[in-house]
Amino acid sequence: MEQKTAYITGAGSFSTRGFAPGPLDAVVAADGGYESLRRHGIRPSLVLGDMDSINRLPRGIASLRFPRSKDLTDMALALRLLQARGYRRFKLYGALGGRLDHSLANVHLLAGLGRAGMHGIIVAPEVTVLHVSDGILTMPALPKGVPISVFAWGGPARGVTLSGLRYPLCEAALDPFIPLGVSNEATGGPVRVQVRDGTLIVTVLHAKAQA
Repeated sequence: MEQKTAYITGAGSFSTRGFAPGPLDAVVAADGGYESLRRHGIRPSLVLGDMDSINRLPRGIASLRFPRSKDLTDMALALRLLQARGYRRFKLYGALGGRLDHSLANVHLLAGLGRAGMHGIIVAPEVTVLHVSDGILTMPALPKGVPISVFAWGGPARGVTLSGLRYPLCEAALDPFIPLGVSNEATGGPVRVQVRDGTLIVTVLHAKAQA
């Protein structure tokens, strides 16, 4: 059975890379993310948030307004709603490049998807952010020299094994307070990231970001 994916767009830097929703997928704008979609001619199925970044709500598009005084960010509200609707795969756009606190919050949300056994990815103009918790992340062959970083997130990560990178690891331990895994490089073949116990955040930089 084909799995449905939720595309959620926040107010950060937007990229159309990989933005290809199918008929079963949802496209949701988290508040100011609607403006990025509008500029690219993309019509969301829902706009939600406290609406503090939208001058006028679009006609004919479903919307959910939340109070400005709330515990969750607009991106977190979108994730919660879509999870309640049965989505387990998420692609987050506009999640980085704005305020630093919101960028960090979105990486936390991504890691939380991994801990909950769900699939998630952040797509930004110059970087893709992935996660893996107590398992294996595989990526297809990447061009030699592409910068890839691996960070322990939320606590120590044990049994970390990296292959397809210039600096491999085997059953290593990564500390969340020591960025040992920063600035590794693809060797030109498939990349495999494994962690036996813990959560890893993996960043893949794209050509524009390598200058």
